[in-house]
Amino acid sequence: MDAATYQEFKLKFVKLTLVLNVLVLMYAGAIVAYFLLKGYNIPVAAALLIAAVLLTVYFKKAYERDKAWLSAQQVEQGG
Repeated sequence: MDAATYQEFKLKFVKLTLVLNVLVLMYAGAIVAYFLLKGYNIPVAAALLIAAVLLTVYFKKAYERDKAWLSAQQVEQGG
């Protein structure tokens, strides 16, 4: 893998890692909001859960796209 391709891989990896971390925090925040917030627990938990589900769909598509890109790079390199 040449330097430019490796740099692109690092950026893709960092992006996916950050999105995954946000996903974990959103799902955890929805659970915490549901049990700890008084009065606003259901709307806040629902909003976080909906946002987390939408971000999950984005993450899955981005992961599959980046995985295909990485596989294509390995084929080009002969590995």
